[in-house]
Amino acid sequence: MKITFLGTGGGRFATISQKRMTGGFRIDDVDGKNYHIDPGPGALVRSYQFGIQPTSLDGIFVSHAHTDHYTDVEVLIEAMTRGMTKENGVVIGSRSVFEGFQKWGPCVSKYHMGKSDKLILGPNKTKMLGNTRIKGTKTIHGDPTCVGFQIQTNDLAISYTSDTKYFDKLHKYHKNADILIGSVIRPGSKSIKGHMCTANFSKLVEEIQPKLAIMTHFGFKMLSENPANESKSIREKTGIRTLAAFDGMKIEINNNDPNLINVVKIKNKYTTSDKNVSPKVNPVSKDQQTFLDKGNINRNTFVKDFSYKNDNKKY
Repeated sequence: MKITFLGTGGGRFATISQKRMTGGFRIDDVDGKNYHIDPGPGALVRSYQFGIQPTSLDGIFVSHAHTDHYTDVEVLIEAMTRGMTKENGVVIGSRSVFEGFQKWGPCVSKYHMGKSDKLILGPNKTKMLGNTRIKGTKTIHGDPTCVGFQIQTNDLAISYTSDTKYFDKLHKYHKNADILIGSVIRPGSKSIKGHMCTANFSKLVEEIQPKLAIMTHFGFKMLSENPANESKSIREKTGIRTLAAFDGMKIEINNNDPNLINVVKIKNKYTTSDKNVSPKVNPVSKDQQTFLDKGNINRNTFVKDFSYKNDNKKY
């Protein structure tokens, strides 16, 4: 199984500035099926940029009707259905995504739902897709119908919180997760309405005790503090292996033992030779390298941030 991050930015300002990419993430080879989770702005382009075929999709998950989570869903549906010429796949999401709710959504046209199955999820609602069990998890967010997901196979369970504030029973919805992926928009204890900060996610990790925890969906303030340092603080406090995702990060997972993972930085196929455009990558710190050495993870894979310079402007 592989998890590939096609964007680790979140929130309106990180999205419109593209301080980090916002294409969501892919989970491939889930009992032979491939899923795209929360395809925000750029999901299609980022897929090709990192060498992934959108036409190989079997399903798309959209947690709620905010643009940083759904913008590219329709074009990915077209990829999944070969330009709306073949019946294929399933689209899974919140009520707002398909039907609209109050001032949110809908996000998918009736035309684009014409060739794929539809599954509206709510908290604790479950559905079997072959041998894979899909469960909705509760959130407390601006879109009241927002839903997280737990994907469970015979071998392991992957939970994704989506956007939510921390609440006392949150851990119960993600119980038994082997891999926990959390949207953590703010650093330290500086949470904002409807979102988690590092301290919230640390508490959740401690309660769930996954084999691997991954932070993503970073806002401006988180990026200025450096997500890698935030993940290190969770690791030190909980003893749980915790990663801060970066754009183009691929995690290869041993289904029989989720403790054995391989983290790879995917080559960017759109890298330009223009001398005026040069990616600046911060080096791996000594503490991070020690963690990599102990955790069966490849060297040189932790990237603090990407900043690109062009005509003396930083993006």
